[in-house]
Parts: sequence; structure tokens; C-alpha cells
Amino acid sequence: MTNDQIDHNKKIVDSFIQELFTAGDLGAVDRYLAPGFVDHDPPIPGAPDGAEGLRRVAAMFRAALPDWHSVPDQMVGEGDIVVERFVARGAHRGELMGVAPTGKAIVLAGINVFRLEGDMIVERWGRLDELGLLRQLGLAPPA
Repeated sequence: MTNDQIDHNKKIVDSFIQELFTAGDLGAVDRYLAPGFVDHDPPIPGAPDGAEGLRRVAAMFRAALPDWHSVPDQMVGEGDIVVERFVARGAHRGELMGVAPTGKAIVLAGINVFRLEGDMIVERWGRLDELGLLRQLGLAPPA
């Protein structure tokens, strides 16, 4: 795979993240995720498999944190794989995971690995700082 194709894949992943999570455009799921998309690590328990799970996660975060935005700290590509390390943040203005709004800034760091076929994302693996999120919401004891 050429460097141009790897750069193109990185742009696809960044556009997907920015449109879905930062802009709150739930239609990004339909534009960027292939039919049969597999999410190996769904971000929230009980979310449906695949693309619909990511759509629900984005809707949940946007409802609770209307100014939610994701900033990629690093994007690395090799072949059909793009790895994104990010920090997302927003003000807690709506209920999130059963917690009433606090107005405080919520910060979530994570790493996603995406596999693309052509211009579509076909798989995702990810790790989010779930414990850090739970601590910020008061659902886990401080460190």
C-alpha cells in the first residue's frame, strides 16, 4: 500500500470521528461504516452490535455533553489499519450513565484501531479510559 493510500485512510478515519462525535452527525455511521461493520469492543455495555452501537454511543455523549469534541493526539497507519489515539472532552450538561448534569468538564482518553476496505471502515477495536470516566462521574472512587 502506498503512503498516499495510508494518508487517505487516516483522513477517512479522522473525518468519521469528527463528523460523528465532534459534529454529532449520526448519519456519519451510514457514510463511513461498511455494511457488516464489526465492533470488537463496543464502547458501552448493552449497546447493539456493529454500527448501531457506535451511533447510540455518539447520541448518548452528544445529549449529555453537547459541546463534546474529539482531538486526535496521534494517527498511525500501516496497510489497511489506522490507529487513533485521542482525547475527547465536553461540559456535562445532560444525564450521562445515570448521573445528573454537573456542568463540570468531562475528559475521556482512548485508542481506536480501525481496519478499512476501500473507503469504508469495516472493523474497530478500542480501549477507552472507562475508569477515568467513572471517577469523573462519581461512580468509582478517586485514585
